[in-house]
Amino acid sequence: MSEERREQVRSLARGLAVIRSFDADHPQQTLADVARSTGLTRAAARRFLLTLADEGYVRTDGRLFALTPRVLELGWSYLSAMGLPEVAAPHLERLVATVRDSASVSVLDGDPATGYDVVYVARVPTARIMTVTITIGTRFPAWATSMGRVLLAALPDSTLDTYLDGLRPETLTEHTVAGADALRAELERVRADRHCVVDQELEAGLRSIAVPVHDSSGRVTAAANVSTHASRRDAAALRAEVLPELRACAAAIELDLRASG
Repeated sequence: MSEERREQVRSLARGLAVIRSFDADHPQQTLADVARSTGLTRAAARRFLLTLADEGYVRTDGRLFALTPRVLELGWSYLSAMGLPEVAAPHLERLVATVRDSASVSVLDGDPATGYDVVYVARVPTARIMTVTITIGTRFPAWATSMGRVLLAALPDSTLDTYLDGLRPETLTEHTVAGADALRAELERVRADRHCVVDQELEAGLRSIAVPVHDSSGRVTAAANVSTHASRRDAAALRAEVLPELRACAAAIELDLRASG
């Protein structure tokens, strides 16, 4: 690759880093804030911010910078091409009407070296049961979620081994699976059972159950789940009352994906 080409690639990466530096905790930032969070010089951060402002992705009052709604185009292009959100939505709505708990679909993002997240691409909520608001694009560490474990369990053994060898799970609640070895054993159970229950590991009071969603070739391409408050259903009730409905929902999504493909 030529030096000019390498510089273009680096510039794209830095511009994306500037966009990612804005989040729910940092919706507005000064130039110094962006430079500090991205590791860029102030001069470089200023160039990227002004370029993004010229393109309509950032607005500024002269001191503070913030993203504009136009950045949604970037994610929507991916979701539109994917087709999954539109296909999944009506089936999730019917599932929620039946089980009366929130339902979602997510995909896996990342790599074994840097780690994996689940990214929500479709969701139908009921009552809010988490301290954080879940919207399209919300991310959670894959290892700590029911959908994430379903997706991780579908990875090739070599990829999964690389990921787990470098994983250092943090304790999110008193129920969180401790250590990579325990997580490896849990993922083996998920593979065998073809579903996963996570019981108050991501957040106290939250239980969820997830199943895989396959594409037309049989590859696991997404996961669907139902989340409930721990006081509403225990793990046994999730398996007895929700799992059959959740599997039917996933099968209906798969059928529509094949038809639309």
